[in-house]
Amino acid sequence: MLGKIHLLEGDLDKAIEIYKKAVEFSPENTELLTTLGLLYLQLGIYQKAFEHLGNALTYDPTNYKAILAAGSMMQTHGDFDVALTKYRVVACAVPESPPLWNNIGMCFFGKKKYVAAISCLKRANYLAPFDWKILYNLGLVHLTMQQYASAFHFLSAAINFQPKMGELYMLLAVALTNLEDPENAKRAYAEAVRLDKCNPLVNLNYAVLLYNQGEKQGALAQYQEMEKKVHLLQDSSSLEFDAEMVDMAQKLGAALQVGEALVWTKPVKDTKSKHRTTSTSKAASLQQPLGSNQALGQAMSSAAAYGKLPSGAGGTSHLTKPPSLPLEPQPTVEAHPNEASAQIREK
Repeated sequence: MLGKIHLLEGDLDKAIEIYKKAVEFSPENTELLTTLGLLYLQLGIYQKAFEHLGNALTYDPTNYKAILAAGSMMQTHGDFDVALTKYRVVACAVPESPPLWNNIGMCFFGKKKYVAAISCLKRANYLAPFDWKILYNLGLVHLTMQQYASAFHFLSAAINFQPKMGELYMLLAVALTNLEDPENAKRAYAEAVRLDKCNPLVNLNYAVLLYNQGEKQGALAQYQEMEKKVHLLQDSSSLEFDAEMVDMAQKLGAALQVGEALVWTKPVKDTKSKHRTTSTSKAASLQQPLGSNQALGQAMSSAAAYGKLPSGAGGTSHLTKPPSLPLEPQPTVEAHPNEASAQIREK
């Protein structure tokens, strides 16, 4: 109970200390081992997370939460087939689990089997219509398949439940750009820039849109903001940037005549990097519009951040019908992950 109180207060470090002591007194308690593994997973400490989840599965091979979280970790590192093998075990025991079908869908997405991905995600959405992560993933897959109206529909719904996430507005802007609504796309990008202070992809996509609309000064300002964010990320972590993002930034820098100030020396070709930020689509030449502004962002699986405890699908806001979503949504209760669920982000 003390550990749960710390979780409710958002103090993960103290919660972990309490659960560690509890595991010392009861080393075969699968519930404690699973919870501790999920907490480490939420903090990104994958080795310890895998260790505790593995111990839980040793004592209970059919533990739903542990299998779901372990499969989610495998997904994160690109082991989609192994993750699907784990999920098959869970599917027999808990066939009506929204996080399970969400994760299976994103495994198929990672394997580029988009029709199967949409089928699984639609099932997850049927079981949990207010889970914003499932709506996010549906929007992401439809964007990948260039079904922009469907992507707009699901991303708009996700924003109603999670109005503080900048990446959702960025993906919505991508859909609006391809639906030939540049004005509302600009509004969506402006909101994304306001909310997201870390992701350079937001500024890069916004800069591409402004450049294609002939607004070179605005594009230059966004390009410079992107460079600042990249410098900060390089200083604070060993983050590897997606090769397509690097390529588009270099093309845009050359078009804006600031190519000498580029912050990358060479593209990174690791397609399984943990921070997956896929940027705009390829451009034919600098004389033509710089790509179609088709960013894919990071896909989210619903199986790991245990810290946002209460389940429940909050929010009763309605999806708006105009050509684009108002960029200051009415206040809604944010959807929280259910059961052991939450987020491990992976393509």
